[in-house]
Amino acid sequence: MKNHILGAAILLSACTSPQNASPPDFADLVEAVSPSVVNISTEAGATPRDERAQGVPDRGAMDEFLRRFLERGMPENEEEAPADEEAEIGPGEQMESLGSGFVLWEDGYILTNAHVVKDAKKILVRLTDRRELPATLVGLDERSDLALLKIEASGLPAVKIGDVAKLRPGQWVLAIGSPFGFDYSVTAGIVSAKGRALPSENYVPFIQTDVPINPGNSGGPLFNTRGEVVGVNSQIFSQTGGYMGVSFSIPIDVAAKVARQIKDEGGVTRGWLGVVVQEVTRELAKNFGMDRAEGALVARVLPGSPAEKAGIKAGDVIVTYNDQPLPRSSALPPLVGANDPGDTVTLKLIRDGKTLTVKAEIAVLEGSGKPPLKSRLGIKVKSLTTEQRGREQVASGGVRVVEVNPGPGREAGLRVGDIILTFGGKEVDTAQKLEEIASQLNPGKAVPMLVQREGTPLFLALEMPAP
Repeated sequence: MKNHILGAAILLSACTSPQNASPPDFADLVEAVSPSVVNISTEAGATPRDERAQGVPDRGAMDEFLRRFLERGMPENEEEAPADEEAEIGPGEQMESLGSGFVLWEDGYILTNAHVVKDAKKILVRLTDRRELPATLVGLDERSDLALLKIEASGLPAVKIGDVAKLRPGQWVLAIGSPFGFDYSVTAGIVSAKGRALPSENYVPFIQTDVPINPGNSGGPLFNTRGEVVGVNSQIFSQTGGYMGVSFSIPIDVAAKVARQIKDEGGVTRGWLGVVVQEVTRELAKNFGMDRAEGALVARVLPGSPAEKAGIKAGDVIVTYNDQPLPRSSALPPLVGANDPGDTVTLKLIRDGKTLTVKAEIAVLEGSGKPPLKSRLGIKVKSLTTEQRGREQVASGGVRVVEVNPGPGREAGLRVGDIILTFGGKEVDTAQKLEEIASQLNPGKAVPMLVQREGTPLFLALEMPAP
């Protein structure tokens, strides 16, 4: 008994010693990493910002508890932040401060949240030296809520990437961003948990923290005490719309992979196993002959999926995935999504009280390929799936027009919903094929484009613009 009391006394003494009595001083760290943080403003597109905000579910709904930031930043003081000539904001245009971001690569690539820049007509990035530069959207991925921007600049102070695997609950982290439009505001807290699954994103193992996050912090970096980025601030758990002590960040390893795919491939491709899983309760664990409740219980195997081909059955409990333990069923989707299509993975299963091992070849998650491609024609198109081709009675090929902007496509009479079948006499079967054909045609020459509109084929004459 005395030994227990002595041990407790020693532990208490260690926890309350002067060197552990107060949080660390982040001043030098903040000074070093702040130049990598940016403020992001946008000019809204066709849908007014207020209308988009009204799309948030009522407060009583569960989704309200995991709301996106409704980011309507405060107007800048014109004397403190005069308009930069490089921004080229025209008369009547109003840039609205929406969120934050950071320099991922020094040649002008900025990472932020997708919901910060989605539907934006113009994007403006303000650097720590007060330069304001227009940004182009390289691409975004709504499944992970990430977007990659590009500004015309070089030699920027890029962040250092941290090792999320070494991040532990209880460690100090800090966020830098623009809550309510107040640039470069710093808040600190600790890591509350790792690998959190949220209903809105099954493919992101979120980092949970108690770092105070508010509207305007979205897309900003989460730093560890070594000044390395470990996450991208994304969501809050709230009953009021404001900070209530629970914040969520996208792990930087997930974010960096998404950004790299957007940059190199034009979109994000995720792996697919083809199972519907649920939690293993203690009662179910006993029935399955398991010592403890863990793993992902397979409730359904989708026909034709990699899981079906691997011999996985409903009722199996997946306990490890490529030797990584699955403490909960929510741990499985992020691991599968992180694999590239064609990868062979090893799964350890519990079936009828026995342990067995199977291998599965990961396929492509439907809808996770490249995003709609904006071409020289001033339009955005998306490839048709096999199911869509059958429904539209398109024998082969075909891309659907999903957006028409000012340009040769609109001048030719293209409309949203049209299906482009051939262009310049060549069949169009993918969005990338359309762009390839367009790039090879002579400017100033009108070429025929065969489209299908509401089931009826018709030709349009399209004149290619000068490069």
